[in-house]
Amino acid sequence: MSTVTTRDETKKPRRSMGSLGDKTFKGFAYGAGIIILLLLGAVAFFLLLQSYQVYTASSEEIATEVGFSRVGGEQLTFWGFAARALFGTVLSALMALAIAVPLAIGIALFISHYAPRRLSQALGYVIDLLAAIPSIIFGMWGMWTLEPLMKPIFTWIEDYIRPIVVFFTGEGETVDGEVVWHGGFPGLSYAAQNWEWWPINPDTLSISAGPARNIAMASIILAIMVLPIITSLCREVFIQTPRLQEEAAMALGATRWEMIQMTVLPMGRSGMVSAAMLGLGRALGETMAVLMVLSAGLQVNFDIFSVGQHSTIASRIALHWPEASAGTADNPSLEQPFLIALGLLLFVLTFVVNFIARGIVNRRKEFSGANA
Repeated sequence: MSTVTTRDETKKPRRSMGSLGDKTFKGFAYGAGIIILLLLGAVAFFLLLQSYQVYTASSEEIATEVGFSRVGGEQLTFWGFAARALFGTVLSALMALAIAVPLAIGIALFISHYAPRRLSQALGYVIDLLAAIPSIIFGMWGMWTLEPLMKPIFTWIEDYIRPIVVFFTGEGETVDGEVVWHGGFPGLSYAAQNWEWWPINPDTLSISAGPARNIAMASIILAIMVLPIITSLCREVFIQTPRLQEEAAMALGATRWEMIQMTVLPMGRSGMVSAAMLGLGRALGETMAVLMVLSAGLQVNFDIFSVGQHSTIASRIALHWPEASAGTADNPSLEQPFLIALGLLLFVLTFVVNFIARGIVNRRKEFSGANA
């Protein structure tokens, strides 16, 4: 009896210590989650508190107190200004994704399934290092090195691709001070002639004189910046593919590319979507690199090779913040609240993008590592 009692007495402290550890870890995990929510709520509350007067201000107050709200001789309301900046933000980010995602998937497949082991390790280190380069370095490199290299490519696109667009849409010609539209298919010609926002338009591929500081150049810089992030995540996703499935596909006579089509890409689809959405979030909020390579404008069109047409929310905030006035306690100004309100819209946009991405990822449960 004494031996049994001793064993029970030695077991009880262990059980209580395990229970204490579980409770401590559970409390720490809950606390960390609550802190994240509180931080996000505090940021949103700050942005709303500092900018609420802009949402209630009249058009006359905006025109009087916000000097940069007049663009190209046109006086814009806050929502008009925000809509145009939001259009440029989304356009540049989507163009960057269209460039970066195929390249990132190809690089990730090469590293995970084609390259020798030593080469794949070296490439992995290089890609991880690229993600640590500051955005201002990318901006300077793009402005002084990449832009002169891309200008001939843009010119080639205008010389050889634009005539194809003109064949379908027609082209305007100035005759006696009036624009006369000729050629093209009826529906496409009417849209290109009357709708400035129509994407299939000869002006879409027309290049402005001078440096190529346009939205296409900004999108290329953004694509290079988000490429390491998307590549790293895709590489980790592709490595998680079960080895037995790959070997089974190869045993059935599949080539390496057929094996990747049958096993790697289907298993990594959710992970690729997550990587693309993470890159999209980075591209939406990028500031300095875009500011340095983009000649700012606030137009709603798809003239991607023309300067002074588009701008992003983040670059607009960085451009106007040094000269924006906060006013005084007795006579507050709307300039800084105006820019903070733009920041709140960007904050909401990133949340919407993340929720959409989460919904897309949750549609496929086969790869648990992508949505754990």
